[in-house]
Amino acid sequence: MWGMIATWRMAVEGITKGSELLKAGKDAGDAIETAIREVEDFPYYKSVGYGGLPNEEMEVEMDAAFMDGDTLDIGAVAAIKDFANPVSIARRLSHEKVNSLLVAEGAEKFAHKEGFERKNMLTDRAKAHYRKRVKEVAAQEIKPYSGHDTVGMACLDMTGKMTAATSTSGLFMKKKGRVGDSPISGSGFYADSKRGAASATGLGEDLMKGCISYEIVRLMGEGMHPQEACETAVNKLDAELKERRGQAGDLSLIAMNPKGEWGVATNIEGFSFAVVTENQEPTVYLVTRGEDGHCTFEVASEEWMENYMKTRMAPIEE
Repeated sequence: MWGMIATWRMAVEGITKGSELLKAGKDAGDAIETAIREVEDFPYYKSVGYGGLPNEEMEVEMDAAFMDGDTLDIGAVAAIKDFANPVSIARRLSHEKVNSLLVAEGAEKFAHKEGFERKNMLTDRAKAHYRKRVKEVAAQEIKPYSGHDTVGMACLDMTGKMTAATSTSGLFMKKKGRVGDSPISGSGFYADSKRGAASATGLGEDLMKGCISYEIVRLMGEGMHPQEACETAVNKLDAELKERRGQAGDLSLIAMNPKGEWGVATNIEGFSFAVVTENQEPTVYLVTRGEDGHCTFEVASEEWMENYMKTRMAPIEE
């Protein structure tokens, strides 16, 4: 059995490309890196990679991570600028015994030394989004930090190896140097080939309060189906945050176990995800969360898919 699951509609082209490698018996590390690079390279996805939205100083600072579920090797970068595919840099760092999580200038020096492609990641379109947001904030029509969609994936190959990976440009108009959950092991991602893999998207500051990706993998290791594990972990953290803090930020998780079974849970409306397995073509689902915290899914319609791309690629009215 092989399979891949990812956060958000934006990942479906990536997992489609990654699935071709999995079908051919290739490594889960190669498949997940290929899949996330596809998302990073598409300029109309404004929360990941090229075209990602900038911080408050109009700089695109990116976070990314990679984990090998066989060896538990982890590599990550945070607040890195001007490099095309941070997930590839993170994977390269996973081979390092020490110094495997690098930030800002240190991550950039490592990437340059290793020959990774330098690239100005700030597009004209992202600049237009920035100028529009500044006006909206000034008019008190919107909060500056609205919008934070990480692409996170879990992957299983034919040998039973599992991987997890993430990539994001983080909160729009965040403070320079801000780091969310995406490069933090156990919060933004976790993979253990014996138990499963999980990844998160949402408000990093709240996701990190629960080490939620690790918790889902732990629950799968105890025998829970991925769907039950995701719902248990998300609902528990959501309730805990509301009890202690009065509110909970966005929490959305995807997971897969070594059998290729998958699960998804969220505490928001409008969450989508993409999945492909040996027995299932690449498919985008929309999630509905019930009052009891149980999540149900429906396949996204052609109309929804068309509107999604039209919205992402529409001209920006400043």
